[in-house]
Amino acid sequence: MSKTAKPISGDSAGVYVIAATPFDDQGALDLASTDSMIDFYLGAGADGLTVLGMMGEAGKLSPEESTKFLNHVLARVAGRVPVVVGVSNAGTDNLVSFAHQCMDAGAAGVMIAPLGTLRTEEQVVGYFTEIGSKLGRDVPVVLQDFPQVTGVVMSVPTIERVIEGCPQVVSFKHEDSPGLTKLSALRRNDEKRRRISILVGNSGLFLPQELARGADGAMTGFAYPEMMVGVCRAFKAGDAARGEDIFDTYLPLVRYEAQPGLGLAIRKEVLRRRGAIRSAQVRAPGPKLTPADHAEIGALMKRLEDKLARG
Repeated sequence: MSKTAKPISGDSAGVYVIAATPFDDQGALDLASTDSMIDFYLGAGADGLTVLGMMGEAGKLSPEESTKFLNHVLARVAGRVPVVVGVSNAGTDNLVSFAHQCMDAGAAGVMIAPLGTLRTEEQVVGYFTEIGSKLGRDVPVVLQDFPQVTGVVMSVPTIERVIEGCPQVVSFKHEDSPGLTKLSALRRNDEKRRRISILVGNSGLFLPQELARGADGAMTGFAYPEMMVGVCRAFKAGDAARGEDIFDTYLPLVRYEAQPGLGLAIRKEVLRRRGAIRSAQVRAPGPKLTPADHAEIGALMKRLEDKLARG
């Protein structure tokens, strides 16, 4: 069993980088690149990692590959930071079984999104209540709210009911957009119930505003994770202006990487160019970068490097 970090809780904060899943040019798992990628993320100051998420191409891995990748990540991290694992699955029993497997292996918690087949908010509450009863109380859960992908809209009252009915839910991954008003409402409700951690996604596009609204940090990917770390640390220190300045420096590349449908290919290519992984391969079906895309990435990275050099 891998050394285990402290489980996630309602006080979890900072930057939990959504990790890519590295493949070689033929599409096989690249465990050597997995090692270098983890070292890269931790070297950038990540407070935690999240693996097998949507941007980790979890749906393109076999169960055997998922287990192999997870165990390799946990061994490399060796308890230095918490590792959260995406376990969403169309089958409840499969989800619960894998969640327990992850925790037994040393994960700090699991992330679960509502099924796309849920059509009413009553069904959403019922779904998570059932999962909670089967998971047991010792599996900390991140509730993922990403309606742009899942097609499931969860209102603030519904989210509150899930939190109330499922004590395992200790963190909320906020990815609704526009969603700043929802974030503010959830944070205000900490006065009425147990506190939950709020970590934001959407490639960090609105990170400064979300931190100002009360988010505890980010759970998302960006090929320059040190930006997110710097912004979160500045806000925690009470220097919002400094956080905004750091964010502004990286904004052109943040925006470019956040393109729907193409973002993962861009992120992997930037990670490759930065030496974090050896190949930018995205498993099929997946986006392919054009020569024009490559040229734009190079130009944006050069502009960023020049700005950083000037201070």
